[in-house]
Amino acid sequence: MIRYFCPYLKNDVELTDERAKHIAERHPDLLPEHQDRIAQTLKSPDQIRRSARFGNAMLFSRYYADLRQGERIVVVEMSKLGPNERH
Repeated sequence: MIRYFCPYLKNDVELTDERAKHIAERHPDLLPEHQDRIAQTLKSPDQIRRSARFGNAMLFSRYYADLRQGERIVVVEMSKLGPNERH
């Protein structure tokens, strides 16, 4: 598991091994090569919005001109609130 600090949430966001595997399989151009871009996107996004599909999800996005011919990375953050709060 990898943890990234997110100033907006004032907390760590966890990237579980299962989610990292899923991302690497579906988006092999992103992981593992651009793992640092996930951290940058959570730290300093261009845009933050709520997911229309999932009520407990936030979408953090950032544009990278040097990624392909210009590409936006979107990090989907799912929160589990309660006594054992997790992001």
